[in-house]
Amino acid sequence: MSWGFLRDLLSEVNKYSTEIGRIWIAIVFIFRLLVYIVAAENVWKYEHNEFECNTKQPGCENVCFDHFFPVSQTRLWALQLIIVSTPSLLVVFYVAFRETREKRHNQKLYKSPREIDGELLCTYLVSLILKTGFEIVFLVLFYKLYNGFKVPHLVKCDRSPCPNAVDCYISKPTEKMIFLYFLVATSGLCFVLSLSELSYLIFRYSIKCYVKKYIEKQQSSKSDCHKLTVEQQVPNQTPSLAQKLIASI
Repeated sequence: MSWGFLRDLLSEVNKYSTEIGRIWIAIVFIFRLLVYIVAAENVWKYEHNEFECNTKQPGCENVCFDHFFPVSQTRLWALQLIIVSTPSLLVVFYVAFRETREKRHNQKLYKSPREIDGELLCTYLVSLILKTGFEIVFLVLFYKLYNGFKVPHLVKCDRSPCPNAVDCYISKPTEKMIFLYFLVATSGLCFVLSLSELSYLIFRYSIKCYVKKYIEKQQSSKSDCHKLTVEQQVPNQTPSLAQKLIASI
């Protein structure tokens, strides 16, 4: 499988991310994508061929393997990486839309293209919510499908067409469990980072909106005071001018 597209996507999103977002991208690229490609994929490469049961009953081994591993863990990790990274496409598509719009109007419509604000902020927040949700969904899915985050040495299977309860052995269980813990830990870390970035952006722009409204309120009150002062000064000046006219007459 070629991961070049995912790498280019993460590199493009990195331009419009916060510091927390850049840490998330670094963890996804180094500790999840590269570890998966270089090491984890090879550990599970022959998982079906190396799954052995102490029976020669035709079909028993295949049925037991399908029961304990309904979905290949490596394929599920690959799907997780793709799904979790996909919401970042929203940011890329929106930025491309803004650039196309500026070219069409032949003028600069946005003050700072890389500043997360306005519509870009809403798009970015939606992508963070989706990423956080997908991380939770896949962690729960892993736990439910494999009855926890452990790889047992021995599993007992009594499904048809097995003649009775047979013992089945999983190859390299310790090595697989180490990688499983590592990938689950990095997934949990990415979830925390996405949640932190979401909270940070909401807090930051809530404070920004509050300060903006406060300044506008202060300016409005100063303007009202200025008008009131002018209105008070005008009536005071009018009698003095009238008196001068009467005196001149």
